[in-house]
Amino acid sequence: MSGHKKLADSLSWDQRIRFLPPKRRELLRPVLEDPRSFLFLSIRALAEKLGTDTATMLRAVRGMGFSGYPEFRRYLHELAIAHATSLDSMLAGPARDSDIPAHVRDSLDQDQKNLTALRHSLDRKRLAHLAKKVWSARRVVLLGGDLAACLVLYLEHHFVMLGLPVFVATSPGRVVHLVRSVNRRDLVIAMSFHRGLLQTVEGMRQAKSKGAYCVGITDTFLSPVARFADESFLVSVETYHLGDSYTAPMALLDVILVACANYRRSNTLRLVRLASEEQRAGFRWYQDA
Repeated sequence: MSGHKKLADSLSWDQRIRFLPPKRRELLRPVLEDPRSFLFLSIRALAEKLGTDTATMLRAVRGMGFSGYPEFRRYLHELAIAHATSLDSMLAGPARDSDIPAHVRDSLDQDQKNLTALRHSLDRKRLAHLAKKVWSARRVVLLGGDLAACLVLYLEHHFVMLGLPVFVATSPGRVVHLVRSVNRRDLVIAMSFHRGLLQTVEGMRQAKSKGAYCVGITDTFLSPVARFADESFLVSVETYHLGDSYTAPMALLDVILVACANYRRSNTLRLVRLASEEQRAGFRWYQDA
């Protein structure tokens, strides 16, 4: 996402309703509070549910800056993703009251859909550009908390193997102190999904204000991680269990690592040869007596 389209598409709900008359703001309030309940309604059905008529509904939609109802529905879909909770995920599963094997099958099917969506949407040239940014940065700062901390640590482990100057922040205090010293020569990669974890979003905003180049990894363009980043990669974490599925985000990190490793391939091979010796005979590995 970049340029004018990113700016127009990623406006928050509050920004979009700011210039609506008070009565229309109040009319649309239920949609903000529970977007999933309105997601599949036609404009006539939506108007009826909100207690108004189709013409008023269309004027409100256009007053928010949408070209028409189809664009509004696409935005509503992203809004539902941003506001999704663990309860929403479990209730959305097609298996609901079925047996365990059915739930397992549906979960694997959804993971496959997430991977397929990533495969079809990923711009490989952007990965090459990101690899160049990674290698030219004074420091690479990784931000992420809660469950996303595991993604941050996975990426850090491999960046260390590549010999990159990487720093990680997964707690609020660490974010504050680490971001304080960034500048325009640094690269910040922030990972958070749905509405965005406060420490991650604020850390990235502070880093950007200091001139750092910020890359966001999230699941919707409505996420503040996408809105405030210089560029962002969108990847689905949709699932039918109580958390998020990191199948597709892990695949995204893997291809980022592939791009970075091969951007300076000779250097990577030199380091991998050294690592190979340790992996064969290093003290860390269990050996039978």
